[in-house]
Amino acid sequence: MSERVNLRPYNAGTSGRFRLEDHDSGFLPRGATREGAERALATGIARLRGLQEKLYAENRGSVLIILQAMDAAGKDSAIEHVMSGVNPQGCEVHAFKAPSDEELDHNYLWRTTLRLPRRGRIGIFNRSYYEEVLVVRVHSELLERQRIPGSLVTTHIWRERFEDMIGYERHLTRNGTAIRKIFLHVSKEEQRRRLLKRLDEPEKRWKFSVGDVEERRLWKRYMDAYEDMIRETSTDFAPWYVVPADHKWWTRAVVGAIVVEALEGLNLQFPKITGAKERELLRIRRALTGRT
Repeated sequence: MSERVNLRPYNAGTSGRFRLEDHDSGFLPRGATREGAERALATGIARLRGLQEKLYAENRGSVLIILQAMDAAGKDSAIEHVMSGVNPQGCEVHAFKAPSDEELDHNYLWRTTLRLPRRGRIGIFNRSYYEEVLVVRVHSELLERQRIPGSLVTTHIWRERFEDMIGYERHLTRNGTAIRKIFLHVSKEEQRRRLLKRLDEPEKRWKFSVGDVEERRLWKRYMDAYEDMIRETSTDFAPWYVVPADHKWWTRAVVGAIVVEALEGLNLQFPKITGAKERELLRIRRALTGRT
């Protein structure tokens, strides 16, 4: 297979006709092999390393990668493998759990806004403000904890949140942040196998949560929420990618290609040194070489 992953099959598009059933969680392109995927990932990591260096040096744009998925879909694994070659100074990962009391005292975008990547950095959100139209939608009783005025909690609230998220991402994009949103699409059966593996292997048991099993009972409601979310919030400037997650080795190759594509879109260049700064460097060179 080519060492360059074709991302077109995974882009959810902007037609408003997205259906999750059209995306196979076990999909592999023709000729895909584990060895080929590992080569593609290695190529992507090398490319990513060079692009990140330019991003950091230029210090103008930034990249935000949002990962959403059901439990055991492989978010942590994808982050670990894809970002293994980047400079830690230029990348930050934030995992968002249930909101704290302080976070609930603010609007739902507050806590993620505090963690947005600075210029020159890559930011990765392991879950994000999209939880507000996923877990909060499935467990609508969570809205009460947010203490929103009752008159604002209407049947239109999810549509309104979609609109707010699109506006928020448009604002970030207009200020130099490239956004790519990734849904790791794992099947219910594959999730079952991975949860059992956590129970069977002592070194993985710490990952297990009874809550993961409880949420499986609401699988259909979650899939409906994911479908609606992707259909309503995938835009040209902040697209959703639906990445098949039943084969982790292929998932990582695709995620790596998405991150590289986001960076390449910034047309990064090392800053050019001219004028007074260039003359200053020439003086420093003469001093270091003993020339007058």
